[in-house]
Amino acid sequence: MIALSLAEIAEVVGGQTHDIPDPSVHVTGPVVRDSREVREGSLFVAFVGERADGHDYAQEVAEAGAAAVLASRPVGVPAIVVEDVQAALGALARHVVRRLGATLVALTGSAGKTSTKDLIAQVLRRKAPTVFTPGSLNNEIGLPLTALSATGETRFLVLEMGARGIGHIRYLAELTPPRIGLVLNVGTAHIGEFGGREQIAQAKGELVEALPAASDGGAAILNADDPLVRAMASRTKAKVVLFGESAEADVRAENVRLTDSGQPAFRLHTPSGASDVTMRLYGEHHVSNALAAAAVAHELGMSAEEIALALSEAGSLSRWRMEVTERPDGVTIVNDAYNANPESMRAALRALAAMGKGRRTWAVLGKMAELGDEALAEHDAVGRLAVRLNVSKLVAVGGIEASWLQLGAYNEGSWGEESVHVSDAQAAVDLLRSELRPGDVVLVKASRSVGLESVAQALVEGGVDAR
Repeated sequence: MIALSLAEIAEVVGGQTHDIPDPSVHVTGPVVRDSREVREGSLFVAFVGERADGHDYAQEVAEAGAAAVLASRPVGVPAIVVEDVQAALGALARHVVRRLGATLVALTGSAGKTSTKDLIAQVLRRKAPTVFTPGSLNNEIGLPLTALSATGETRFLVLEMGARGIGHIRYLAELTPPRIGLVLNVGTAHIGEFGGREQIAQAKGELVEALPAASDGGAAILNADDPLVRAMASRTKAKVVLFGESAEADVRAENVRLTDSGQPAFRLHTPSGASDVTMRLYGEHHVSNALAAAAVAHELGMSAEEIALALSEAGSLSRWRMEVTERPDGVTIVNDAYNANPESMRAALRALAAMGKGRRTWAVLGKMAELGDEALAEHDAVGRLAVRLNVSKLVAVGGIEASWLQLGAYNEGSWGEESVHVSDAQAAVDLLRSELRPGDVVLVKASRSVGLESVAQALVEGGVDAR
């Protein structure tokens, strides 16, 4: 964070100083909520959670060098006490962002946010110092913490914004007002909470409504291939830049194809030129993510050649997202177990099919959460798609949703042992260890709550069963 004194912070957040001998002392370390991340000069934010109360760690963080604790009650060590810690954290982030002078880029969408954010960051940091959301910390706590990690040298601040209801993105955009806003897509992730795709579009579109006018540098980057996103052009006064495979897109891809290893390649076209891209990431769905990143970078002054080179060299920065591991015995493990929704599940299956040409393919799939009334139909459709893509074997892991996956495959013509339903992750590991052969390709994917990353990790660490 840019250096602020404890007195300044107390004024910004409307708090009272307690047990602070010298309010002129500056916070020079990171602002953190995890006591294990405290460094000399840190500000520790004490949240009360379901399992732990951050206030209980006050003495520990003080001994570790924290300058103060942002707390909701006195804690016996230097502290700034406020009524609402979360609101105070947001107010501090808003204050710091206004002082930074950095260009703030915000993005949202139903699928692909984290992968696209990672691409944008890798492209922009070739131009200037860039700070971006780690992992998917995209809520009312993670977003301000990311903003507060920026320094005086930061020129680009890339923030992922998530939403679980109307008004969430509006609130996040008020905390960290963006100049450039990107909307990737409107899908069915969290449809059970929102009630429908139109409601999701309403929520995601709050981002473009928050942008400054075009005359003030505002730019809305919208997916030309998604009608609900494209329609958001009418909701903003910012300049509108379209990306996609549509001929009408300002930033578009032509001659899209997958290499033999399942990595996308295409010709990138921008208003200032064109250049070829061959990505290191896996799956055709990354083409749209790459175009979104290219549109942002072009708006910030990068050439087509610079963008294409950066996209071709970019890797995966976040764990368990199409994370590919080649074992010594020739088995390929694709760990995409961080999260799942119908759109990302279909994209992952298509990537598996492309990667597995001429090889046996395994889809180890679990529940897609928060689909509401659409859950049965969506799980059934994924099971059917696995069969249509000629996946060699579907392993559906878990409870009733997994049984729907297996039933969809069965109804599409997957009989015999082509699909199987197992009770839990360990059962899946036992099955795979006994049946995998050298050269097989295994995709592991489900919603985060299922915990299927343990299957991928077990397979990476173990070899093919010798029996």
